[in-house]
Amino acid sequence: MSPTVAIIGAGFGGLCMAIQLQRAGVDSYTIFEAGAGVGGTWRDNTYPGAGCDIPSHLYSFSFEKYSSWTRRYPGQQEILRYLEMCADKYGLRPKIRLNTAVTGAAFDEALGRWRVRTAAGEELFDVVVSAVGQLSRPQLPDIPGMSSFLGPAFHSARWDHSADLTGRRVAVIGSGSSAAQLIPRVAEAAGHLDVFQRTPNWVIPKPDATFGPALRTAFRYVPFLQRGYREWIHRYVEATLYPALAGGWSAEALRRHALDHLRAQVPDPALRAKLTPSYPIGCKRVVIDSEFYPALTRPDVDVVTDRITRIVPGGVETAAGLREADVIVYATGFQTSDPLAPVEVTGRGGRRLAEAWREGAEAYLGIAVPGFPNLFLLYGPNTNLGHNSIIFMIECQVRYVLGCLAHIAARGPMEVRPEAMAAWRRNLDRAMADMVWQAGCTSWYKNAAGRVTNNWPATATLYRRITRAPRPAAFRFAR
Repeated sequence: MSPTVAIIGAGFGGLCMAIQLQRAGVDSYTIFEAGAGVGGTWRDNTYPGAGCDIPSHLYSFSFEKYSSWTRRYPGQQEILRYLEMCADKYGLRPKIRLNTAVTGAAFDEALGRWRVRTAAGEELFDVVVSAVGQLSRPQLPDIPGMSSFLGPAFHSARWDHSADLTGRRVAVIGSGSSAAQLIPRVAEAAGHLDVFQRTPNWVIPKPDATFGPALRTAFRYVPFLQRGYREWIHRYVEATLYPALAGGWSAEALRRHALDHLRAQVPDPALRAKLTPSYPIGCKRVVIDSEFYPALTRPDVDVVTDRITRIVPGGVETAAGLREADVIVYATGFQTSDPLAPVEVTGRGGRRLAEAWREGAEAYLGIAVPGFPNLFLLYGPNTNLGHNSIIFMIECQVRYVLGCLAHIAARGPMEVRPEAMAAWRRNLDRAMADMVWQAGCTSWYKNAAGRVTNNWPATATLYRRITRAPRPAAFRFAR
């Protein structure tokens, strides 16, 4: 009999897990989705200009190649349509419970099963797969006086489409990837825009292009063309972008590319100085955008680097004085250090996952945690990429979980051994020592203690190799 599986989240990870279960003949699964539709972060992030900086043919499932992409770098609506198409094509919707947030999951040792809790009650499952991702919970800054502001104020991932920005004074707090995408659109509508930048980001141009009808037709009817294009992108980023993050041959070339881009688009030396990072490229997430810098050079846009002291009813107060604002947009990223919060997860012996991760989230292969049998993570700790497509990593993890289900059916609940986790941690630490993320910068890749808990410190190709199949010796089984 197939194990029953609870999947938390209906974004890329949850849909991929469900599709592959279906293809393997397993239909004893349920997808719990807190939102009103599928899509995850691509359902939630509807801010102007929202899109992806990974090429569309790589930022999609390898088993569901999509010939209808209209751009090299897809926008939010096109990605969401792709995910909705996948849900429909594979008949997943009857298995998805929308508007149903999982609030807790506890392993019942007597039964060897998980008790999954929602507002509707509690249900038993053999296996829990978390597909909540790393970029699902908005991070609001801790600035005094935020509640006192009189105008609309919202996070970029919770965009208030009722707020009319036309001719208004708008403050955008943050200058990372989301800010870079929304700022050009906001600048076009606003009467004046203040961009509050704490630390400048390295920016490289986005070589976007449209795919016309002829090329889309070729992708549809010449399958090897699309496979070859996808493989070429994968090999290119592995060979050129990854070495830049590992201090390899391309690091200096990438830095020069970013500086050339800055010089070409920002002629004012004073503004250029504000936008020039002092840390190595790649230490923080590199912004890929060709419209960000031109927006900052507009006469009705100011880049403000003065320290914010508080929010007041009429705007943002800095160490240099008040910057009046009618609308505030917080483009301040996500809470990434605890991939399963706010779900309360309790494992064997009543141990809470939050306690196990007190010094930083970690998981064997980014997938399994000692003390938590039959719990598997997709896009878990140390599996984020700075150079390639996370969809590739998710597919590797889903294949691994499918391999685990076969062992569970034969041998009962499986739990990764602490010694396997310790060996994995040592290997990660050795590999991480060579990565640029360890340089002196603050980023969402690190937890409060400065440990890199989000990123994978090797090639995606290596990750595929080491997750090809579960190694039984790394686990202990109930039978």
